[in-house]
Amino acid sequence: HSGSVTCNVLRRRHGDTSQTADRVVEELPVALVFNGISHAVMMATPIDLDVFALGFALSEGIVDCASDVFDIETVYAAGSAEVQLTVSQQAFMALKGKRRALAGRSGCGVCGVESIELLDLHPARIQYAGAADDISAEAVERAARELPAHQVLMRETGGIHAAAWCTREGEIAEVFEDVGRHNAVDKLLGWALLEGRLPLATHVLILSGRASFELLQKAVAARIPVVAALSAPTNLAVELAEAFGVTL
Repeated sequence: HSGSVTCNVLRRRHGDTSQTADRVVEELPVALVFNGISHAVMMATPIDLDVFALGFALSEGIVDCASDVFDIETVYAAGSAEVQLTVSQQAFMALKGKRRALAGRSGCGVCGVESIELLDLHPARIQYAGAADDISAEAVERAARELPAHQVLMRETGGIHAAAWCTREGEIAEVFEDVGRHNAVDKLLGWALLEGRLPLATHVLILSGRASFELLQKAVAARIPVVAALSAPTNLAVELAEAFGVTL
């Protein structure tokens, strides 16, 4: 899978109509299976699914470190995919404690939670010791300007989100794309977990879309001190950032 497919379209431009081929983003149901038990099905772009599953497990509180995952395999079928993870007994018990029943959608991540009380809204407050103070507005502006050049599928299709990891100087270090904003962040977190780069306390998370509650919750899970979004935040995102010391 490349993340996009060819689609025949009618293009209307300046009063002219033409038939042409265009590229559109791939979107598949992706089942996340832990120790043989399917935990969630998310609508996702079928690239980087191994790190997507790792990041999901991290932000869900199922795993704490890469050593909690013994094996990971992605299996593709016609119109779907399945990521099979073998995790430690401790991680599997954490999974069972979640009691989640997610029916994922590209714009929704927590809609499958059984009750609001099951949301983990109270992680320990993050102490960054001035981590946000030496990140200038100019650095964030630089990263925002440079992000489109790193969005390969966005240039190709015009319809996908991105999560980027950039330095304090505003240099883009890593970018992941997905039809779901939360999926893109999970891919980035999974990559950081696999590469041994957590916590991401010295870098900035750049979001191509709005900053919502769930995306700030994922930032807190990865101990990210600064989140910059190219669109506006929600009130819950602001409240979460204030509660846990994240600069938004």
